[in-house]
Amino acid sequence: MPAKNDELDNLLYFLFQSWSIQSSSKWTEDNPAKGQCGVTALVVNDIFGGEILKTKLSGGWHFYNSIDGKRYDFTKSQFREEINYKDSKSNRDEAFLDTNPKQYTYLKQRVEELILVSQEDIN
Repeated sequence: MPAKNDELDNLLYFLFQSWSIQSSSKWTEDNPAKGQCGVTALVVNDIFGGEILKTKLSGGWHFYNSIDGKRYDFTKSQFREEINYKDSKSNRDEAFLDTNPKQYTYLKQRVEELILVSQEDIN
């Protein structure tokens, strides 16, 4: 089932509410998306499926998602410069090299909690 744009917009909001030092050791209050690309790509993949893509940047690999054939980079705000996307195919194993089980479990549980609360508010 294709993802709806409003669901993806809500997901971005939930991610911003969830990112913390518990989801990435690079997180800062001034740049909450910093260091969140791998863990975020994994959680987005869990929720919406699709593919995990990557692009090589000066600091290393940057991970993001393709859902229904469209690129979604929920962590692009961490960068000051424009990203010249290469959309190289990646996978969960590669994205997991950018995080750890504790950070992944934290972010996934936090985002799922926010989704559940928002669905309860609707009903």
